[in-house]
Amino acid sequence: MNALTERCLAALRLLWIMGAMLGGLVASLGARAQLTIDIVGVGSQQIPVVTSEFVGDAKHSELLTTVIQADLARSGVIKNIANSGLPLTSELNADALAQYAARAADAAVVGSVTPSANGQFQVTFRLIDVPKRAQVAGLVYNVSAADMRATAHRIADVVYEKLTGDKGVFSTRLAYVSKSGSRYQLIVADSDGMNAISIVASAEPIISPAWSPDGTRLAYVSFENRKPSIFVQNVSTGSRQALIVARGNQSAPAWSPDGRSIAFASSQAGGTQLFIAGADGSNARRLTTNSSVIDTAPHWAVDGKIYFMSDRGGSPQIYRIDPSGGNAERVTFEGSENANPKVAADGKSMVFVKREGSRYALAIQDFASRQVQTLTQGPVDESPSFAPNGKLIVYASVYNGRGVLAAVSADGRVKQRLASSGADVREPAWGPFVR
Repeated sequence: MNALTERCLAALRLLWIMGAMLGGLVASLGARAQLTIDIVGVGSQQIPVVTSEFVGDAKHSELLTTVIQADLARSGVIKNIANSGLPLTSELNADALAQYAARAADAAVVGSVTPSANGQFQVTFRLIDVPKRAQVAGLVYNVSAADMRATAHRIADVVYEKLTGDKGVFSTRLAYVSKSGSRYQLIVADSDGMNAISIVASAEPIISPAWSPDGTRLAYVSFENRKPSIFVQNVSTGSRQALIVARGNQSAPAWSPDGRSIAFASSQAGGTQLFIAGADGSNARRLTTNSSVIDTAPHWAVDGKIYFMSDRGGSPQIYRIDPSGGNAERVTFEGSENANPKVAADGKSMVFVKREGSRYALAIQDFASRQVQTLTQGPVDESPSFAPNGKLIVYASVYNGRGVLAAVSADGRVKQRLASSGADVREPAWGPFVR
C-alpha cells in the first residue's frame, strides 16, 4: 500500500474512531471466503421444533433438512429436536405426531422432494402444531436443483414467522469486505455465509458497503483512485459508476428509504461534512455547514431523518437532522464517545458503537424510553448492521486475534460468530428483504 493511501486510511481511522481495525483486513475467495457460523448464545426461552427428514430424493432431502435445521438453530429462539428414528412422512401422521409429542416438540416440519418435469423438483412442506395436531402452514415449490438451498431458506422463513410472529431473514444476503495478500474484495453471500461471490476486487482498500433498499445495488468506498471515493454497483450485472467526482474525500454512503438519494461524508468544501446526492450522483448539495467540526457516518432512517456522528459538542456523539437541513438534534448523552448509528427498520431503536473505557462495544438505544443497553463486550466491536426484521445485528469483531463477523440479537441474548477459515473479514452490511 502506498504512502498516500496510508495517510487517507489514517485520516478515516481518526474520523470514525473505530478504524484501528481497518489495517487488519485479511481474507480470501473460494472456500476461505465462506463464513461458518458458531452459535455462542441463545434466547432465554426457545421453541422446541423437530424437522423430520424430507421424503423422496435422498440427496436433496438431506440438503433441505440440514439447511432448515441450521437456519432455525441460528435464530437463537428455536431449539432443534433430534429427528433420528422418526417415521418418514410428509403428511399429518398419527404415529409420527405421537413421537413428536414424546420428544416434547411444540412444532414439526415435514415435507417431500420429488423429481418433476424438465429437470425440476417439487418440494412440499407442512408446519404442524404438535399439541393441537393441526397444520399451521403448507406450501409447494417447483424449483431446480440449483435453487434447493434457497428453497430451504424460504421454508425456514415461513416456519420462523409462523412460530414467532416476526418475518424470517434466512433468504436475505450479507455483504462484507475481505483481503488476500494485496487484493481487497467485496463479497456478497447468503445470510448463512454460503454461496460467497466476489463482486469487486481491487489492489486498494474497499470499505463501507451499503445496500440499496431494493437489494439490487451496493454503494461502497474504494481507494482505487488513491483517495476514498464512492461507487454504486449493480450486484447482478457488475455495472458501476462513481457517485461523486469532486475534490477531497468522499465516504460513508447511506441510502434514502426510497432508494433515490444517497447521503455521504465529504471534504470537498473543507472539513468533513454531510452531503446528499441523487442515487446517480446528480444534484449534490451540502447538508451540514460547519467546517470546524467533523460530521460523518450518516444513516437514513425510515422516518426520513438522517442520523450521524459529529464532534460538534466536543466529543463524538450521535445527532439527527432533517434531509432538508436545519438544526441538528443530539440523540446520545450517555458515554464519552458514541459513533456509527444504525436505526432499526421499525424506527423504534438505534444500534451504535459506544466507548467504555478502552473498549468499543455495541449498544442499543430505545427511542421511546431513551434507555441504553450494552450488547457486546468488545474489545473492538464496530460496523453494526441490523437484519431487516430488526431482531439481529451483524457487526465486525475480533476473536483469537483475528477479525471476524459476529451477530447479536437486539436484546443481547442471542450471539453468533461468523468466521472465515484462515482469514479476517470486516465491514458487514445486512441486505434488505427482496421479493
